Amino acid sequence: MIKELENLSKSELIVLLKDEQDRNTDLEQEKEKHKQETEKHKQEAGWLKHQIAQLQRLLFGVKKERFIPSPNQIMLPFDVEEQVGLVDNQQKIEYTRKKVSQDNHPGRNALPSHLPVEEITIEPKEDTEGLVKIGEEITDELEYKAAELYVKRYIRPKYSLGKEKGVTIAELPTRPIDKCIAGSGLLSQILIDKFVDHLPIYRQIERWKRWDAKLSSSTINSWQESVCRLLDPLYETLKHQVLSEGYLQVDETPIKVLDKQKKGKLHQGYHWVYHSPIQKVVFFDYRKGRSREGPKEMLKDFQGYLQTDGYSAYNWFKDKEGITMLSCMAHTRRYFEQALDNDHARAEYALRMIQQLYAIERETKDLSAKERHEIRLEKSLPIINQLGKWIAQEHKKVIPKSAIGKAFGYAVIY
Repeated sequence: MIKELENLSKSELIVLLKDEQDRNTDLEQEKEKHKQETEKHKQEAGWLKHQIAQLQRLLFGVKKERFIPSPNQIMLPFDVEEQVGLVDNQQKIEYTRKKVSQDNHPGRNALPSHLPVEEITIEPKEDTEGLVKIGEEITDELEYKAAELYVKRYIRPKYSLGKEKGVTIAELPTRPIDKCIAGSGLLSQILIDKFVDHLPIYRQIERWKRWDAKLSSSTINSWQESVCRLLDPLYETLKHQVLSEGYLQVDETPIKVLDKQKKGKLHQGYHWVYHSPIQKVVFFDYRKGRSREGPKEMLKDFQGYLQTDGYSAYNWFKDKEGITMLSCMAHTRRYFEQALDNDHARAEYALRMIQQLYAIERETKDLSAKERHEIRLEKSLPIINQLGKWIAQEHKKVIPKSAIGKAFGYAVIY
């Protein structure tokens, strides 16, 4: 090999050297590419393990998101500025509880006083004539009288008004559904059973059979739809009441719905929930999908504060004039709670800070809005500023696709 190189000219040696350098560069690039792919696969593997752990937790584990800080927290592996004026709101409370003796048991709860009372007097078997009554024993028993179906028959006599003057007859009372054999009581019970007590129509039918009343599912469904149409004015009034409020919380939840087009099949629907915290009133809007068209249509005239999670369907409102978007601390907290197994130190620090914010909210829950606002500015704002600055710093030090990286990313964006 050396002899071959000795026989080469200067220009040939330069070309050979250049080719060797190019090969080394290609090898370095290939090595770097493999290194990046390996790192990427590690990140994906870590994220998939986290997803599997979360699914296992949903299936078999505890669903609560309660966080109990470590009693002896070690020094955190990152810098945290000392917060001036921020005091630890934790304190140890001890007390002695007196053991309740069974002899002092207060007894049963009193029966509801508004219920009607049927009194039954039971005299002794012995002859009591001439005896003096010195008292009485009273025993209350909570009883149930089964509901019953009955026929309400309207009889309207017809009277002749005389020759060529026709006939007079009283008008029927107003009925919920015209020409319907079901009265208002039965219609109300069907809807209460279905939507309040979640009793399916087919079970209601079986119950009616015990009174030898044969009602088909198509008939009951028809009554149900007719009554729901009667509720439209109440629905629109509730909608106007909630959406006219200047502060709304919005979220969506999936629900399985029977498909009319395909018998026995279900499709995924969504209940969009609009909550007015000030009024403590909730409005539900059903949609077949989860696209932004639902809230976009519902909130087209909305002006005020809109609080949501990080779902992309709400991004449209960020640029809408008159709407101020608010994030949800509970959703941010959930990401950090899920990251405890991934990066316990960072996740625990974030949860501790959020825990202090929650403690302040508990302290001020019975105060007026103005008083809460002042206390939040004094106590909560410094904590939020410290937490936000810390998240901005630590976000750059973690793998974006890791659980803690996702938590930081969610907190930064939303």
